[in-house]
Amino acid sequence: MSEYQLQNHQGKYLTPFQRKLLEKSLQENISTSYRQRLEIMLLADEGKSQTVICRKLGCSPATVRHWMHIARAGIAHQWQDCPIGRPKTVNDQYMERLRELVNSSPRDYGYSFTRWTANALEKHLAKELGIEISDRHIKRLLKQMGLSTIPRKNQPQNNNQINSGKIAIDNLESANIPENPDLFPFISTTLEA
Repeated sequence: MSEYQLQNHQGKYLTPFQRKLLEKSLQENISTSYRQRLEIMLLADEGKSQTVICRKLGCSPATVRHWMHIARAGIAHQWQDCPIGRPKTVNDQYMERLRELVNSSPRDYGYSFTRWTANALEKHLAKELGIEISDRHIKRLLKQMGLSTIPRKNQPQNNNQINSGKIAIDNLESANIPENPDLFPFISTTLEA
């Protein structure tokens, strides 16, 4: 029996299912960092304090605090959902693919919408390249490249250019109407009582 397995142990945070899952995962060939996560949650479940766990495992208080919180929150079984290490960064391949997508129609990729949004680009690129970044970061990258997901309005070359069957007319000045009483006799007529 390992030091984490206690017969008839009533855990402080973990359900019997979670405890069994974590103990089973400890026996698999996993990285040291993943092993540390499991040990922190199992020790916390046994009632060990943050200080004791830090000394025993030689890790930072912040790490112990985080994984104790995960155990307390009841999501210890999702311990693999948080990848270890810094998130992947955007590379040249990502930037080039982003440029290609923005300059093409989403319909070419099987989507029903006609215009890309930053959110749609983020999801598509995460699925395609495995690099997840926020839609806000997508907008920053597009701005750096001089691109946008907002469609540009067609601006006429000159004032009377025909564009798509429509005529654009602008810069019309109001006509000066002379105040000549003979021109509009009904206006200048006064009523006599």
